[in-house]
Amino acid sequence: MRISLALLILLLAAAWTGSQGMSFRSSRPKCCSKEMFSRRKIPEFRILGYQETPSTCTHRAVLVKLLTGMVCVDPKKKWFQEYLRKQKEPNSTST
Repeated sequence: MRISLALLILLLAAAWTGSQGMSFRSSRPKCCSKEMFSRRKIPEFRILGYQETPSTCTHRAVLVKLLTGMVCVDPKKKWFQEYLRKQKEPNSTST
């Protein structure tokens, strides 16, 4: 009984850490549901990177990578458009 419980805990831990580490490295496209969207402006210094969701997704979004994980952002939001503009400037650091 103890061995099977320990094995179950190890399997769950492996599944959880595996899903946490997929972020940008996953070859499977990730889509965002309405509940996953960030409703607040994200400070630029917190953004580590971003990628657009595939066109096959129901909701158009950008996956933004933060130290604490991933959040979905509406690419039409004014603050995100400003962030993109600053990233394209020659003197800015790219993600």
